[in-house]
Parts: sequence; structure tokens; C-alpha cells
Amino acid sequence: MPTLRPCIFCLFRFRFSCVNIIHVNNTQPTIIPRSAHTLSRKWISPNALRVLYRLKEAGYLAYLVGGGVRDLLLGREPKDFDIATDATPGEVKKLFRNCRLIGRRFRLAHIHFHNEIIEVATFRAQIAATADAAQEATAADFPHGCSSASAPACTAGGSSIQTADSQANQPQHKPVLPRVLKTEEGMILRDNEFGSPEEDALRRDFTVNALFYNIADFSVIDYVNGMGDLQSGAIRVIGDPMVRFTEDPVRMVRAVRFAAMLGFDIEETTYHAIVQLKEKVSLASPARMYEEVLKLFLLGEGEKTYQLLRKTGLFGVIFPLLNEWVDAESNGFPHTWIGKVLDWVDAAVQSGKPVSATFLFALLFGQCIAEKSAELREDGLVRLDAVTKAVHGALAVQAPRVQIPKKTGLAMRDIYWNQQRFAKREGKYPHYFLHRPGFGDAYEYLCFTSEALGEHKDLCAWWKAFALTNPPALAPNEHKKKQVQAGKTSSARRRKRPRKQHGAQKQKSVKTLPEKNAGPVSIAGTHIEEPIGNRKRSSDAETARPPEQGH
Repeated sequence: MPTLRPCIFCLFRFRFSCVNIIHVNNTQPTIIPRSAHTLSRKWISPNALRVLYRLKEAGYLAYLVGGGVRDLLLGREPKDFDIATDATPGEVKKLFRNCRLIGRRFRLAHIHFHNEIIEVATFRAQIAATADAAQEATAADFPHGCSSASAPACTAGGSSIQTADSQANQPQHKPVLPRVLKTEEGMILRDNEFGSPEEDALRRDFTVNALFYNIADFSVIDYVNGMGDLQSGAIRVIGDPMVRFTEDPVRMVRAVRFAAMLGFDIEETTYHAIVQLKEKVSLASPARMYEEVLKLFLLGEGEKTYQLLRKTGLFGVIFPLLNEWVDAESNGFPHTWIGKVLDWVDAAVQSGKPVSATFLFALLFGQCIAEKSAELREDGLVRLDAVTKAVHGALAVQAPRVQIPKKTGLAMRDIYWNQQRFAKREGKYPHYFLHRPGFGDAYEYLCFTSEALGEHKDLCAWWKAFALTNPPALAPNEHKKKQVQAGKTSSARRRKRPRKQHGAQKQKSVKTLPEKNAGPVSIAGTHIEEPIGNRKRSSDAETARPPEQGH
């Protein structure tokens, strides 16, 4: 038994860690045999099965985990397959030549196949069970990259209090970051501690995502009653929701997404924690939030997700400008634009029609930016400057929460600016506009606004008929691809340049060339006929008269 220090804080901390460790070790999983569940290997990707079997044959534990198991048990098609194992990332890399190690906070192995990437992660330990006084630290404890090893030599500003002589005498070592690093608020910045399967299950976010499929006996392993929540349709956080959402605020957004996508209800304790801690989502990385927003609205249940985000208050944290605009009325009527946008996007996704991120954000911000640009035009700005300033202002407000790429912002501006071009239908201008880049997105936006607002229906119908009767010309690359597919080749072929001869080959070729008008020759037993061209030229030379001398 470890020696306890006479400190109340240390006693409390030791007691807390021991309780969690005992809880982890005493967790008895529920083993659901193959005869008691509906998950079959024939629904799993062949590449994922190949990885599972190779890990198993090498003597490692290999489980199919995460959303893939959840979706297969619900009869849904998984979007990807994740694997968890007790092999370290380095050991996984030794087994697979097509493996790439990625990640800084979480070290992961990506197994690359022709059209698929299988993610393999090592079982990870719970933070409370592994983070002791020597390993657990906060970001404020190590300023400017200082680690626990160099913390005594660092001040609050990150500068060393040692003298220059002592620094010169001591060898310079690269600071080693602690394996568990958290901010003062409790958000995890670094967590790369390996553990056991039960610890890995208990550290996952929701119970329905903590089910393991064992390839050894085809059973499902359940440590957290995930099968019960899957059958009752409940989204429940593993552990204390207040602590888990503080560690990773993005989990609140994921809870809303899973509830809307699966048609489940958020468990009461989890729901109240989301309402209380919703402001902490602003601490998440804007780049990570950009990816989460695309998942929220491009999975076919965007409108339901939007209503749930509004109900929990998360929408106002993620989209402060849009939330303020939605709350305000226009001419005494509430704004229903975003609901109509997401209904249209859901219908497109469910029908198999792709919706780009650029077009999604252009639709979401469309009416808000149109009203803002109209106000700027009343202040004296020309149309293009007003649209540009409105888009820039909206994305500047959005950047601290969701980092929309600059390329996407420029494409959004072009979509809004091109709307005024549709009114010009005289002369050759329609042909010119039809062949411009970005016409397709601009036309789709025009069609949506005509359906949502009931405006410009005749304009949309005219351009549809014009585009059908005047199909855009194929680009040069597309024209070449079409010719290749049809088995046609270009009539004008480039002549092959003669191969250059160097060194001894060049000298040898010079020696073996026959002399002009020498007739057939034999070299090393090989009979070589005189070139036909030389024969003709020689015969012509014999019969031709010499040219007369000029006077």
C-alpha cells in the first residue's frame, strides 16, 4: 500500500483515484453470444475483417467498436468501421505495411486500403484512474511548453530562474510532455495512456457507443448496459455528465446529433447537463467544430437536429449571429428560413444528391446576408461591395466558433453576387453566364429561393429551359476523357524523338553503319540489307547528269 502524505488534498485525491480503479477492475461485462444478437460478419467490411483476423492471429485482442457496432445492431449501414486492440500503435504498424500513424492527442493507426481506411486504436485508460500527482497537470502548470520535468525551473511567465552559468553547465533536454494534460476548467488537452478493454469502454462518451464485437467468438461485450439503452432508445453519458462534458464540450453536440440521427431521446440527467454547460462549447477548437457542423446538417436529419439545438441552447453558442437573427422578427413575422433550408438539404441527402459544404453554408446564411447587404446598399455601397462586406462580417463573427475556410467564403459571395445576373436574358449574355464557373450552385440557390419564398418562379423556369436547350460545352479535359471512353484517339500524334545514344553505344553504332552505296554487309554473322532509301538515291545518282556550271 502506498505511503500517504499528511495533506488533506493528497488524501482526497488518492481516495478518488482508488475508488475509480476498484470500480474499473470490478466491472463485469455482459457477454452476449452470437445466438442472442443480430450482428453478422457478412455486414462488416472485408477490409475490417482482414485487419481483425490478422491482429487475432498475431495474438492480440481485436474488437470492432464504436458506431459501427451500434449501427449494425440497429440494422443501419455504418459509415465506417473502427477497431480497438491491445496492440500498441507501433506493433500495429509492424503488422501492416499499409499503416500510417497519426494523431497528437490520441495516437492512432490508419490502415489504408484501395477505397477505405480502417482506424485502429489501442485500448485507453480512464483519466482519473491513471493521472496521479506525477502525471496529471494543467495547462497553466506548464507555460510555453514546460513539462512536469521542467516545472520547478519555470515561473508563471515561462522564464527560467536559473543563472546563465548553471544553464551552460547543464545539458539541454527536450521537454517531455505529461501523458495527461488538462486545462484549469477541466478540458482534456492530452490523453495518451493505454489501458484495458473495460477501461476503454468506460472512457467512451455514450453507452450505445461502448459495445464491442469480439471476432474470436462473434459475441458482443457490454460493460455499461449499452444494449439496454440501444433497445430503449436512450442517449446516456457514461459517468457524470457534468465532468464528461467539461472534459470534452463537443460531446454535447455529439449527443444532439446521435439523438436526432437515431431517433433516440436524450436521458434526463444528460439533457440537464447540456443545458447547464452549453456555453463551454465555445472553448472547442473552431476547426473541429467546422467538421462537427457538417456532420450535424449533412446526415439527412438536419432539420430535426436544428430544432434540438435550438431547444438545448447550443445553436446560439455555435451560430451566435444566426441565432440573433432568428430570434428577431422581420416585418412582424418570425424567420423560418433555416428550417426550410434544412428540409431541402435533408430531402437532397436522402435522395442521394450530394450537397457541398459551400452550398450548405450559403443556404444557412443566405437570407441573413441578403438583409444585411440591403442595409449596406441603403447606406450608399454598390451591390458587389455590399455583398462582399456582408459576407465578410458574417464570417468574422462566426470564426471564433466555427472556422469556415476562406475559399468557402469566397464561393458563398459568388453565389450571392450571381443572383442578379439571372435577370439579364437579352442577347448573348445568357450563353456567357451559362458557361461561367459557379453557374450550377448559383442556379440551385435561385431554385431554392423561388420555392421557399415563392419569388422568381418564372425566372427559374426560363433558365431551366435555356440550360436544357443549350448544354454547356465540354471542357478540354472532359472532351479528351470522352474520346478515350469512346475508343477514339487524337488524329494528330506527336512524333517520337529518336532515342539518344551515349558513350560506347554511340561509338559502336558509328563503326557498324554501312558506307554509302556499299551494298549489303555482314557483321558478326548477321546479314544486313542496304537501306531502300540508299538504293534509290544511289540509282538516281548514277543516272543523273551532273549540273552544269553557271556562267
